[in-house]
Amino acid sequence: MRIDYDPVADAVYFHFRSAEVVESLELRDGVIVDYAADGSVCGIEILSYSKRKIDLNRLITLREEEIVAEVAAI
Repeated sequence: MRIDYDPVADAVYFHFRSAEVVESLELRDGVIVDYAADGSVCGIEILSYSKRKIDLNRLITLREEEIVAEVAAI
């Protein structure tokens, strides 16, 4: 997993795998999950990151499906 933060956009992106994104689904306002053709999660984008109560140190210890569930609840 790789994590990128864009301070200008105040967005964080969790990269899980290199695959072509074929579908994006907004789980909540500003939380977008990108899916590959096989249905696996390619990545998650969180907009307005600094305004959300997210413990990044905790998230990086979780498995992919746990991260998706966690950010869906933010």
